[in-house]
Amino acid sequence: MAAPSGGDRPKVIFLDAVGTLFGVRGSVGQIYQAVAQSFGVDAPSDRLNQAFFQEFRAAPPMAFPHSDPATIPHQEYQWWEAIARNTFQQAGVLEQFADFPQFFQALYQHFATAQPWLIYPDVLPALKGWRSQGIELGIISNFDSRLYAVLNALNLSSFFSSVTISTEVGTAKPNPHLFQASLQKHQIAPHQAWHIGDSHREDYQGAKAVGLRAIWIRRAVG
Repeated sequence: MAAPSGGDRPKVIFLDAVGTLFGVRGSVGQIYQAVAQSFGVDAPSDRLNQAFFQEFRAAPPMAFPHSDPATIPHQEYQWWEAIARNTFQQAGVLEQFADFPQFFQALYQHFATAQPWLIYPDVLPALKGWRSQGIELGIISNFDSRLYAVLNALNLSSFFSSVTISTEVGTAKPNPHLFQASLQKHQIAPHQAWHIGDSHREDYQGAKAVGLRAIWIRRAVG
């Protein structure tokens, strides 16, 4: 990750979460396969992985504008359940589940733990370096509210003074409102912040359009 220096130093560096700070161990398909096997269902991991990304890319943004905050966790759950159900349907094994809702509950909870995630090797040195320079750090993510549990499980929470997620704001990157909500938390202008993320459209173009210095980091996709 880039290291600021001298007059180039921002007041705040925002980062995306999944795909930037940490990624899936192996592949989503491998994890779906492993959890499904514990429920007596088997399907090729490569087929599940392909089906998952087709469904994920076709899904609407995970943002629920004008929703009662108390209902958001349930809406997040339903959003992911639809993707998982369609993934196994597309893989041709959905009918093998004796109780798909029970399986999905286990799958959903699994992704709230540290087990399926891997922190990228350059992340901790960068976070420690920025913190030592007195730079505030924040997260801007289109992930759901399980992100708080994942950050805690990966021992990353202490690095960040703000976490802003799409489901809480009601709009997803690249919509400018998500970036603006993050800036407001730190009471800074866009030119005083950087944003680093792995999506050219959501992170780089989204942040640049608001006036932040945008940095696109390209990770290997599992």
